Amino acid sequence: MAIIITDECINCGACEPECPNNAIYEGGVDWSYADGTGVKGNFKTSKGEEVDADERHAPISDDVYYIVPDKCTECVGFHEEPQCAAVCPVDCCVPDPDHVESEEVLLLRKAALHLD
Repeated sequence: MAIIITDECINCGACEPECPNNAIYEGGVDWSYADGTGVKGNFKTSKGEEVDADERHAPISDDVYYIVPDKCTECVGFHEEPQCAAVCPVDCCVPDPDHVESEEVLLLRKAALHLD
């Protein structure tokens, strides 16, 4: 399951540097799969689509920090708990019910994002 940042976000930015997948972006900032990962060339999304890892995508939110679901691993393989939630002063980093995934899927995503 990915994490989502709710509208209660105060835009403090504490979560962004904690993400090992660089899946967290400031509101209004575009994103790519290549940002902060080892992904180059094509990347297969969770929906099975092939996309250019360097392609820029529109922000998911213009108002508050947001998490790209296809880059979020809930810190599985890195930490015991999602680090964004651990540092959030207003508890607005919560499980995203629209992106429920098994630990196995999250570990596979971690491997795909962090190629050596």
